[in-house]
Amino acid sequence: MKLGARILKTGVAIILALFLAQTLHMPTPLFAGIAAIFAIQPSIYRSYRTIVQQVQGNIIGAVVAFVFALIFGDHLIGVGFAAVVIIAIMLKFKLENAITLALVMMIGIMELPGNEDFVMYAILRFCTMLTGILAAFLVNMLFLPPKYETKLFQSIQTTEDEIIRWTRLAGRQASEHSATQKALNKIDGRYQNIDLLYSLFKEERGYTKHFIHRKGRKLVIYRQMIQTSKGGYEVLKRLHQYENELLTLPPHFRMMIQERLDELLTYHEQILLKFAGKLKDERMTRSGMDSALTRQEVMDIFVKEIAVTKEEEEFSAYHLLHLLSSILRYEEHLEHLDRLIVSYVKRHGAEMDERLREDVY
Repeated sequence: MKLGARILKTGVAIILALFLAQTLHMPTPLFAGIAAIFAIQPSIYRSYRTIVQQVQGNIIGAVVAFVFALIFGDHLIGVGFAAVVIIAIMLKFKLENAITLALVMMIGIMELPGNEDFVMYAILRFCTMLTGILAAFLVNMLFLPPKYETKLFQSIQTTEDEIIRWTRLAGRQASEHSATQKALNKIDGRYQNIDLLYSLFKEERGYTKHFIHRKGRKLVIYRQMIQTSKGGYEVLKRLHQYENELLTLPPHFRMMIQERLDELLTYHEQILLKFAGKLKDERMTRSGMDSALTRQEVMDIFVKEIAVTKEEEEFSAYHLLHLLSSILRYEEHLEHLDRLIVSYVKRHGAEMDERLREDVY
């Protein structure tokens, strides 16, 4: 089992929240620890957004609890009605993520004894919860700050390695059908994680204009990296889906598809290495794929072969057209990504993060 940064942050946040509550002599420090658990988030921006929502939710929970405590005391029916009212108000103001903590606040206040110090105890309990929320925010901001760019590129790189490996096998009709299907399902699940990491990296906020512009340029590149990777995944799906039709094609045409795919996959590998600064200088600033045939020539050959195949078997020609379109789209994505990276290297090569190169390669 691997202990991630968020797990460690949760533990540290609980310790800090309890320590602050005890140092400030707040009653029931346990509530500070509970608040810290709910306030830990995967990014600093989400942590800030959570603080705003949790504070609003705690205010709503405290006010409703105070009113219902004056009317019903600590009667069980009053607690239940208060919970219903709080949930309705929170949903109305779209504060769904803070409902749980607001209910904890309500129960914490309504279980207080109804004496002359009730108001003071309620305020102290509210402050105790806020202490836990602020402790979680400080831990999230200062302790093990997230490096989502490295995780994002590493995830894209790992996924692309998997796609390239299986595409080379599928292009040679050498992969076992069920094994390829399992690999496709596994890769498809990884894209959910990649999209999440991209969103988290996008949410990271900067405080200078230079940081904002630099991050904007990287977001464009990473978005195209993801699109290109999904284009390669689509080619692999087509090869897997139409493997029986490919076997009926003439050997020379199968060889041409295999060679074209090998060129595109090698091209993709070089593009990722180029972004990481691992290629020779003369290749770093040169775009384009080294190929004996242009895209138009390849398309002409494909069209002629489809015309021949169509005369023999219309079903095969139809699926061959799907494969052709996925390969051409993949090539277009690669060329666009290459142009973006070459332009980035030429104009902003100094921005390339050395930590990214060291952590990934």
